[in-house]
Amino acid sequence: MINPVWLRSFCTLVELGHFTRTAERLHMTQSGVSQHVRKLEEQFDTQLLLREGKKFSLTDAGHQVYREGQALLQSLARLEQGIKQDPPFAGLVRLLSPGSVGLKLYGELLDLQREHPELSLDYRFTSNAGVEAAIAAMEADIGLMTRQPELTEVQAEPIAKEPLLLVTPASQEAVSWEALQQLGFIDHPDGAHHAKLLLGANYPEFEHWDQLPNRGFSNQIGLILEPVSRGLGFTVLPAYAVEAFARQELIRAHRLANAVSEPIYLCRRRRSVLAKRVESVREVIKASLA
Repeated sequence: MINPVWLRSFCTLVELGHFTRTAERLHMTQSGVSQHVRKLEEQFDTQLLLREGKKFSLTDAGHQVYREGQALLQSLARLEQGIKQDPPFAGLVRLLSPGSVGLKLYGELLDLQREHPELSLDYRFTSNAGVEAAIAAMEADIGLMTRQPELTEVQAEPIAKEPLLLVTPASQEAVSWEALQQLGFIDHPDGAHHAKLLLGANYPEFEHWDQLPNRGFSNQIGLILEPVSRGLGFTVLPAYAVEAFARQELIRAHRLANAVSEPIYLCRRRRSVLAKRVESVREVIKASLA
């Protein structure tokens, strides 16, 4: 590994062509500059300078080290400058969340990106398990989950709650147990979990979602309410997914006697140091869901 301090001394010497001026520029002694050049020659095991009294010339190896060393020093300077700057609204932020909360946040984060064109968002929808695994593997900067993480590498901060809603076709006013059985259930990846939470808290007859006739399934968050809007069944979804459905006049959201909400956790990798741009996005998320 090349010592960048020795390399900087050598390149500065070549630029200025004089040991005294180099020492002054680097706030060193002349012997210190000479020592750095000797150490660099020892590291490469080759002569870099041909010394002629107070003057010197470069060997072929010296020319190569200067040429490529300059490029390396410039790259290190850009890296140092980029890290020190750490702008709050520039650079890439990788974010994951379940679909429902994503429908709520995505547009607002796009507005933030439009306001700050140097900010880039990589926003993906996935399951709680997918969010947790990506954060633990450092494949995402932050994520949102609707349960506490199980992996020790992931830490969570509760920031909001999202109500679960029973959704029927707009024409359906009664939501008795008998009416739900007649309608049948439109399933989705979290359908059984959501049905257990909401129906279990409001219907004594409910024991398992299999008691309800299955009328269909969709794994696309934006399409789950399509069959409901066409009178083909009912479902249970988080409120943000219901609010995002374009044709609200075709569905009816029922708030039952015993309200049930899912917690929303803002997650990050434990002991990680977040860039300012990630902190900025975190604050927008927290304000949006407050």
